[in-house]
Parts: sequence; structure tokens; C-alpha cells
Amino acid sequence: SFIPASCEIAGVTLAATYLLSFSWLQAAMLGAILGAVSPAVVVPMMIYFMEQGKGAKKGIPTFVLAGSALDNVFAIVIFTQLLAFYQGIQGSILWDLANIPIAVILGTSLGLVAGYLLYLFFSRFELASPRRTILVLGVAISLTWIGDVAKNLVPIASLLGVLAMGLVILEKAEGLGHLISQKLQRLWVFAELLLFVLVGAQVNPKVAWGAGAVGLAIIAIGLVFRSLGTYLSVLGAGLNFREKMFCIMSYIPKATVQAAIGALPLEAGVPGGEIILALAVLSVLVTSPPGAIGISFLGEKVLEKEEVNIYRFEVLRETLKLPRVGERVRHRRHGTVWKVIEEKELWMDQPKEAGGPTHLVPAIYLRFWKVQEDQPRGKGKTMSHCYTPGDYSFEKYWEVLEA
Repeated sequence: SFIPASCEIAGVTLAATYLLSFSWLQAAMLGAILGAVSPAVVVPMMIYFMEQGKGAKKGIPTFVLAGSALDNVFAIVIFTQLLAFYQGIQGSILWDLANIPIAVILGTSLGLVAGYLLYLFFSRFELASPRRTILVLGVAISLTWIGDVAKNLVPIASLLGVLAMGLVILEKAEGLGHLISQKLQRLWVFAELLLFVLVGAQVNPKVAWGAGAVGLAIIAIGLVFRSLGTYLSVLGAGLNFREKMFCIMSYIPKATVQAAIGALPLEAGVPGGEIILALAVLSVLVTSPPGAIGISFLGEKVLEKEEVNIYRFEVLRETLKLPRVGERVRHRRHGTVWKVIEEKELWMDQPKEAGGPTHLVPAIYLRFWKVQEDQPRGKGKTMSHCYTPGDYSFEKYWEVLEA
């Protein structure tokens, strides 16, 4: 929703006009810069809650993600129009405002088409899981590239497109979607570190402290207006008061957008550009860490845990009481001792009923090895088995030996 950003822009504009003696144009430009929420903070936190199944029933993390993307598109469009107006570039304000729904529709449409084409491709061709993941990642990067290339011709909310693409894959092939998500989680560990390093490299604390107490007051006023806007946005969404507070907290952190466009007014020669830059940097320092902590704390306390979206193989392992690699097991009937030498987490095609269509189910592949006396040292016999939900054969026929 664009309501939180609109409210913060209005609040900062009013505050900067009186506290900094800015013109309406300067103050509105500052408001547009501060009016964007940080994807670098919000996205990882919402993904974490989605993985845990927290807030899944009401879809809270999902609409926070989608709403923050719209929020940023709106704030950036407003800032671009204000900067163009200052530079004397002729343009239609109505057309720029119309760009917001156009960007949302085009971005979502591209994502839906890309997701469906990927689903058809994966249904027809058998690819190894890493290749599927690389292909999905490549298409996601391509969507963002298309958005950057086409921005001077037509606006495209490419991040919403990436979100829509993932939703289509999850809807059409749930098991495949979970499997790709698990692979991307491993990549995200490195990508998240790189993201925050790059954001931190653009922040100059010396510039931030130059804004002083007045700067802190303006940021605080803007956040109060934003909080009111966020509260209005979630009215009628069926959320209780604590969940609304979580949504408000989720829209507070700032980082990526402010670091990217905070210096543009100064570069364009806007009077007070150095103050605008200082406030942009200060907003990152005072909202990003507390905001991230607040989101984490409230999310754990407030969001109800529902069905886990990302399938946890650990749940399957505990349910079926399966051993780990390196553990020894003994056959209950024959008394033979085997050692688990390999395990894999995978998804298998399995018919829902005899002769019916197949669907993907989670499975854990275990490979066992035991010594054979008639074989040379180090040689032995191996066997393997894939355990799926409902297959309790391990507990029936085997017991895990203590180390």
C-alpha cells in the first residue's frame, strides 16, 4: 500500500518546512527519500517468518512483503518527479502517478507469465535440482534487468514480478517450489552478508551526526505519520492489535533506498542537499538496527505459528526416527549391524492412489554399509532405502545403537 509512504512524506514535509526552513519542494524531496522502507531489512525477516510458518494463516509476512514493494515504488516515483520539477524537466504529474499502477500490473504480469513458463518447462524436462535453482535465479535476475532497461520507457515493478513468479511455481508444483526454496536458502546466507556489507559501505556516520537533534526530530515525526498510515492500511484486514503493531514495526527500517538516492539532491545542486543527505544517512542508522530487532522480537511473540510453508526434512526425520550419517543400526530380526554412510534429502514422484497421477513428496534417502568377513579389509555390502511420510519401516525393523 502507498498510504504509509504518503503519510510519512506529508509528515516530513511539514516538519522540515518549519524546523529547517526548507521550501515545500525541498521538504517534499526529503520526505520522498525518507518515505521508502528498506527491502534489505524487511525481506530477510519476512522470509524467515514464512519459513517458520508464522502468520501464515492470515498471510501477514506475504502482504508486508508486497506492501513494502509498492511503498518503495510510490516513494521513488514521487522523488523522481520532484527532482525533475526542480531541474526544470517538463513532465506530467498525473502521468507519473499513473506509473505506479502501471508498474505493478506490468511487473506482476511478467512474473506470472515467467512462473507459468518455468512450471511448464520443469514439467516437461527432468533437470537436477541445482540446475532448476540456477534457472529460476537466472529468470529472476532477468526480470530485474528488464525493469532497469525499460524504466525510461515504461515502469515495471520487477521485484513484484519475482514474487509473483515464485507464487506461481509454488501453486502449480508445491514440492518443486519447496525444493528450489531450500536450495536458494543456502545461497541467501552469502547474499545477505554481501547485501548488508554493500549498504554499510554507503553510509557515512560523520555526515549523519551533522543533522543533529533537529534531524532526529524530523525522522521521528515522519515515523509517527508512517505508523498512523500503516495502521489505517491494515484496518479491515482481520488483524488483532498486536499483529497491527507488528505491521507498523515492519515498515520502520530504512537502509537500501536512502543509501541509493540520498545524495542525488546534493549532486543536482538542490539547496540544503547536504542536510538532506545527512538526514538520509541518519535515518538508516537510527531505524535499521532497532527496526530489525523490533521485527524479530514482535514476530516471535505476536505471529501465530501455522502450517510450515517450507517443508522441513528434520520433521520427517524425527517423525520416522531415522539415524544420521555415521550412526550404527542393528536389524531387529537378523541382528546384523550396519553403518549409515550416506543420506540425501529429496523429493520423489509418488501416485496419490493406485494408477492415479503422481505428485512430489519429501523423502530421505539412506545408504547402509556392513562389513563382510569373506571380503578384503574395507570392503563390504551396501543397501539403500528411501523413507517417505507414513513409512515407519525403519522403526519396525531397525534400532539405532548408542555411540
